[in-house]
Amino acid sequence: MDRDKAIAYSTRSLPETPAQAVESELQAVESRLLSLLDCQESLISEISRYLVAGGGKRVRSSFIMLVYRACGGGDKNRSQAVDASVALELIHSATLLHDDIIDSGKLRRGKPSAFSRFGLGPTLVAGDFLFSRAFELCGQFEERLIRIAAEACIQLTEGEVMEGRLRHNASVTLADYKRVIELKTASLFSAGGRVAADLAGAPDKVVKRMDRLGTAIGLAFQMVDDLLDIVGPESKIGKPVGSDLRAGIPSLPVVLGVDHSLELRELFQSGNAADGAGFERALELVRAPEVIAASRQKAVEQAALAHNELTCLKPSVYRDSLAAMISDQVDREV
Repeated sequence: MDRDKAIAYSTRSLPETPAQAVESELQAVESRLLSLLDCQESLISEISRYLVAGGGKRVRSSFIMLVYRACGGGDKNRSQAVDASVALELIHSATLLHDDIIDSGKLRRGKPSAFSRFGLGPTLVAGDFLFSRAFELCGQFEERLIRIAAEACIQLTEGEVMEGRLRHNASVTLADYKRVIELKTASLFSAGGRVAADLAGAPDKVVKRMDRLGTAIGLAFQMVDDLLDIVGPESKIGKPVGSDLRAGIPSLPVVLGVDHSLELRELFQSGNAADGAGFERALELVRAPEVIAASRQKAVEQAALAHNELTCLKPSVYRDSLAAMISDQVDREV
């Protein structure tokens, strides 16, 4: 669909899912992504394919390609936008492998994690391989775009360490929590928004707003993920219910919940929420209706900020699909 047709596109004709608006681009992303998982050591390829080809919604790729098209990107730089999407997917996948090592995660996307199946050493090396593939791909871009990707990786590492430092800390503030997820989750979305708008030839003010759009969507996405982590069920979220609570990670419901319950604060701080009766009681407390409602409201607030950033874009199926993506993330249920 060319730009003139996109601008005239009616919301009544909006695709069933946001991803369908960039379906051909996402097919190109998937093909390119899988082509980069092969290497001379078959075990590395096996682990990489086990994770990357084993599921995932490709939310980041959909976001990048929608921003690219919504900012007026045409076929000229389409292949670069696809490669940017692939690079960020590779980085994201690498962090998942490393996260499961750090957290001793047993399940990922409803099946045994790579760490559980292949062990620490091979999984660590496979994560390094995916990071390397990502920057091999980034080598074609101009220096400013490579810097954006590199900065996102730096933020990911800082967020991981900050989260680890705050484990079992019942005094974590909402500002602390937001900083962690800005670094760990939103950084890739903001980088993706900025790179996509740049490749589309958007003016600087629009590039900056797409950066902010990515941050807001990333925050909303993680906030809802945190909420779903405590409501489950495992069969739908693909990991044990309350995984963050068991690990002492101060997720959004925990941060809000300890302000409502001294008992929850003590269970979380002491580590007694990790297992057994202490975990069951902590899960019950963090599922309090007021905590769930407050958590959802925080995500809604970020979604409103994201919707506001879309106002700088001309009407198109791509802008409307971005709006639908924002709403879909907040409305996610299990």
